[in-house]
Amino acid sequence: MKRVILQLTAVFAVCLLMAAGCAGGVSRQENPENVVDQAETGSDDAAWEEAVHTPLGKYPETVEYTLGKISGANNSNLPVGDTYEDNAYTRYLREVLNIQNEDAFELEAGGSYEEALEMSIADRSIPDVLVVNGRDNLVKLVEAGLVENLTTVYEECTTDVIKEMYESYGEDLLGSATFDGKLYAFPNTAIDDGHMLLWLRADWIRELGLEEPQTMDEAMQVIKAFVDNDIAGNGRTIGLACSTGIIAGSSETYGVDSIFTKFGSATEKWILDDDGQIVYGSVTDETKEALRYLNQLYEDGVLDTRFLLRKTDNIDDLLVNGYCGAAFGRWWAPNNPLSLSYSADNTAEWKPYLFAEDVQDQPQTFESYDEWMYVVVRKGYEHPEIVGKYVSAIFDYSRYEDDQYSSEVNEYFSINVDPTARPMNINVDYIDALYRCGENLQKALAGEMSVTELSGLEKSYYNTCRSYLNGNLTTANGWAAYASRIQAVEVLENTGTRKKPAISLGSAEGEIPQNLQDLETEAFLKIIAGEEPVDYFDTFVQEWYANGGEELTEKVRN
Repeated sequence: MKRVILQLTAVFAVCLLMAAGCAGGVSRQENPENVVDQAETGSDDAAWEEAVHTPLGKYPETVEYTLGKISGANNSNLPVGDTYEDNAYTRYLREVLNIQNEDAFELEAGGSYEEALEMSIADRSIPDVLVVNGRDNLVKLVEAGLVENLTTVYEECTTDVIKEMYESYGEDLLGSATFDGKLYAFPNTAIDDGHMLLWLRADWIRELGLEEPQTMDEAMQVIKAFVDNDIAGNGRTIGLACSTGIIAGSSETYGVDSIFTKFGSATEKWILDDDGQIVYGSVTDETKEALRYLNQLYEDGVLDTRFLLRKTDNIDDLLVNGYCGAAFGRWWAPNNPLSLSYSADNTAEWKPYLFAEDVQDQPQTFESYDEWMYVVVRKGYEHPEIVGKYVSAIFDYSRYEDDQYSSEVNEYFSINVDPTARPMNINVDYIDALYRCGENLQKALAGEMSVTELSGLEKSYYNTCRSYLNGNLTTANGWAAYASRIQAVEVLENTGTRKKPAISLGSAEGEIPQNLQDLETEAFLKIIAGEEPVDYFDTFVQEWYANGGEELTEKVRN
């Protein structure tokens, strides 16, 4: 009851903040301090006109806007003294555009932010700019008439580069924010992160005199050797790290997604089967075979035998203490969590592996945008164009053109500041941005490309990687920049296989209800840990369809 009271108190406080902040951002009409002499009106109006109708025109006076802000864990790893209203991004935006956010609320996603968002919609009172979590909430805002039509903003106040970035995803992405031919939000872009990699302690492989693995099966034997030889000592060595979530997706780690990929399974996704029918990927025969393989890994001690008892922080500690030398993770895993291991022991040599044969048989997946992020502008706010200008300044100008003010922004990437530090929690980039950056960095480091040809972001990574390779930078951030942007991307490129772009489900509601999610997780964990035989999967599939899965599948197909 005490926790409930505290939660209600927090939500009430958020409401007060929103009520105070949602009356509209400070504008030149509303702020008496912005009154100018009649003689200055002509040139001033021209400056305002340029700012309002161009991507990078600077406002002659500061335009402030209230913001619904999604915060990050650990204050987004911001340097000491920086805040969400005063950091490299906000300082840059003040310098280039003369805009400033005043945060109506700063809340983490996964509960409190969603509650504040729902209450904003219910009360028909939202900040000037709002980050919307989930297309369903975007639909509610549009249907309630609470947000601005941003079609003209997109046309006038985004650069050609930004337009190219959005167009690289095809029509589906912008289409998800378009209603009756009008664009009502700027959607987040999810670059191709490539396939999940297997990260192994290469120093342990050498210490045991083992050959580097060439297949997934060989890699699992390497991990078994880590455990059988107790390389960490005193019986503390564990096998492959695994979270109880099983599937990490694109934003987490410690999943075993790659095992499912190896068998042609795409769990937690709607896919196209061999008969051309849309089915839920977690109920296919390929998924059953992946679970059979995982169960065998568990029985052999290759998979951490205590994984059911672990939480993410606990697994982090295992890496830090040198008890675990194997984990699946995306290209960015060196930034988090492997940098924790390097910080504790810089002799820990983590190396990425990807086996081409395991990523050849990929089913076509679908995207429903249920959990996508969008940026909207309050209906009636005087300067809706700031969203287009913000995107153009942060994701084009600072990266590709500006050498005067952008150094602090680009440095954030090399010191591992989380992207949630940005005022608006979306990223806009080319779908193949990871590979573009990796290719340019490799050429520059090899002397095949002039450093002056690199974008601001690439220059920041180049300087960090060069310093690391020269031995001048020995920090975890230096290693992480090189391991992620050079080593990991090179491994992804060498497989010659990229992920298939997802196809939009359109207006179909593809979200899996919580009861079916729970049913799936429970069944998978029982099968992997041997609490139920592998054939129990067939029972799970029957129950999944009987408890709403059949009706849901029909809705998605139609």
